[in-house]
Amino acid sequence: MEQPSERRRRDLPVEEPGQSGWSGRYERWLRKYPELTHGLTLIPVYGVAAMIAGTAMVPGVMFFKWMTGLAQSPGAGLDALLNGVGLGGGFFLSGFALMAIVPGVTASIRSRVRPDRGPSHSNRFIPWYLFNSLAYLVRYTFLEFVTPTPLSLWYFRAMGMKVGKRVVINTTHITDAPLITLEDGVTIGGSAVILAHYGMEGYLIIAPVVIRKNAVIGLHAKILADVEIGEGARILPGSVVMPKTVVPAGEIWGGIPAVRIESRKVS
Repeated sequence: MEQPSERRRRDLPVEEPGQSGWSGRYERWLRKYPELTHGLTLIPVYGVAAMIAGTAMVPGVMFFKWMTGLAQSPGAGLDALLNGVGLGGGFFLSGFALMAIVPGVTASIRSRVRPDRGPSHSNRFIPWYLFNSLAYLVRYTFLEFVTPTPLSLWYFRAMGMKVGKRVVINTTHITDAPLITLEDGVTIGGSAVILAHYGMEGYLIIAPVVIRKNAVIGLHAKILADVEIGEGARILPGSVVMPKTVVPAGEIWGGIPAVRIESRKVS
């Protein structure tokens, strides 16, 4: 019988996509010419990203223009100060706007970011790819400035992550938010990584991550897809919890790959 701390396997079935219509033609092109088709697919993705980023910049541009309008004094130093404040303030206004816009835009595809397993080059993963591409707009431009604060918690909830009470998230390295659950009292350490997907032998596997109450994920630790961290468990800094792993309640795990180091009673 499988022990609670052993790795589990619950592979999802591989469903071959239909081969009719536009979807089937795109699928065949993607299999036959993956680099070319992937590159062409990026064009509309970048177009959408540019529209979102440009819209988010509107309040920042307006603030900058307002500040530069005030910079009409004889003193060059004051003019430079007002221009600088305009640039700085515009950056933060645009960042906050981006945090508000991206969850709204991705809401329509969030439900299609779900557990799945199939060939890496497949049109079935386009919603997942688009969702994460837009999420990276926030992650790599502004999210660091609000981490860890209630604003980052709000953002992750708005992106579909299930976040309980008294949760601390001190990292921006989180992907596939709709498939991640953090229960009450969870602490995610600085620069920890949580991914709800991984690739293997030409396949992409998307599977949920669940971190139970009062668990702690240490600094720079990595939690991969299809993992459950039990209540009150501890993952030591720098450890890597491999896919299909269950860490039982109260246990301390560490290493690469992470293994059980100690068990303790959960109060």
